Amino acid sequence: MNDLIISLDTKADAPLYEQICEYFKQEIQEGRLAAGVRLPSSRALAGNLAVSRSTVDLAYDQLVSEGYIEAVPCKGYYVCDIEGLYYGTGRRQEQTDAGSGASQEGALKGRPHETKRQADRESFKDRDGFVYDFALNGIAPGSFPHNAWRRLSRQVLTDAQDSLFALGDPCGELSLREAIAEYLYRARGVHCEPEQILVGAGNDYLLMLLCTILGRDRRIAMENPTYRSAWHDFGHMGFERCVVNQDEQGIDVKDLEQTGADMVYVMPSHQFPMGTVMPLKRRLSLLKWAGRGERYIIEDDYDSEFRYKGKPIPALQGFDKEERVIYLGTFSKSIAPSIRISYMVLPKKLMRRYLSGENPFSVTVSRADQKILERFLREGHYERHLNRMRSLYKGKHDLLLRWLKDSMGNVCTYFGEHAGVHLLVQLKNGLSEQEAVEKAARLGVRVYGLSEFLVSGQTPPMQSTVLLGYATMPEEDLEEGIKRLTAAWSGTEI
Repeated sequence: MNDLIISLDTKADAPLYEQICEYFKQEIQEGRLAAGVRLPSSRALAGNLAVSRSTVDLAYDQLVSEGYIEAVPCKGYYVCDIEGLYYGTGRRQEQTDAGSGASQEGALKGRPHETKRQADRESFKDRDGFVYDFALNGIAPGSFPHNAWRRLSRQVLTDAQDSLFALGDPCGELSLREAIAEYLYRARGVHCEPEQILVGAGNDYLLMLLCTILGRDRRIAMENPTYRSAWHDFGHMGFERCVVNQDEQGIDVKDLEQTGADMVYVMPSHQFPMGTVMPLKRRLSLLKWAGRGERYIIEDDYDSEFRYKGKPIPALQGFDKEERVIYLGTFSKSIAPSIRISYMVLPKKLMRRYLSGENPFSVTVSRADQKILERFLREGHYERHLNRMRSLYKGKHDLLLRWLKDSMGNVCTYFGEHAGVHLLVQLKNGLSEQEAVEKAARLGVRVYGLSEFLVSGQTPPMQSTVLLGYATMPEEDLEEGIKRLTAAWSGTEI
């Protein structure tokens, strides 16, 4: 492959390294460069294309940061398996923030203060005394796209007219809703018009807004265990709530039918906390349930961007022919919790009902923040950020799985590992859930028992099970946390 020919245009606006990068991305996306193929060395490719080696290095670095290729020490660059990788068709600008995501975490290593941080780690315990926290919320340290976000913020404020500081459209800026609709169609198979989208500061607000649209005389079903925040939200709204059993394919539709519910809240792409990915047949059964009477499905697609095995199944909403699915999405999981920008796709008739009422609520996200996010989506930054994050999280995901297989195979089993940023571990050495949590805590490690996510009065679907999140932990912390869990649960020395 050293004689590879890439047509480069020295007069084009795009830099040469970006043209090289785009060539390889297209070849990989369209399958002409298969996973495992070795790319030419940067020296060989530079000589063949008559460009500087630094130009090729920039292109390779960008491809690595976006998850298209990997650098194998002493061997070279190899094409990655991009199954599940997100790539869209958004307009691109010069990628001056190349590698600013996943590489930033690695860049922290080796700094003088890092050595001191490791030496004094015991003094950095959280307020409850934990040194290592397998947290279920948050993002990887150093992964926020500072460069792109800072530049877009500056551009938005520089170009701002007085109208930017007025209230704006109560549903959210139309241009942002157009960008979200385009992204959802490409990445999740969601079919909607921008006019069906409501933008809000977090899912709690959007669920409250949904209550004003549907009215309080509703009976809603939720899986058990489930996302407790949503369970409490529906309780605060005055909905009558009930729980439904789930199996290895997700919610039990026959059990749902017996509840008399006219609404159901599900997370088919990656159920929290069980990690179940609902197969297509079960999704179609759920849609069939919704088609009988005035029933609605709330589909929470909270972390569908992260999938590590198999091709992602399109969103449930994409199969809905009768306008029964209310789709919820958020940028908090993929960008940062503090962004607080979520969106809800309503069936057209529900949106008409909302807009026909008096005085729709003002949008709870500033117009400036909406404009920044719109540009982040349209200019290709979100695509690149997702690919960096998926590559970063997959490395941590694989590290956890290697530990579970190689060191803990006789102590526990695991599941829910194919998507999201957490997995479940079931102890099979006689430890109860409480004992597993307490033994880990004695060694300064926080893990989360499955029973914490049960609806009051319900029993867990399986015993001795804990959840391990891996998004927020640097890899060196993850490795140390794993060592301590091994000692805690298998009775060995650290």
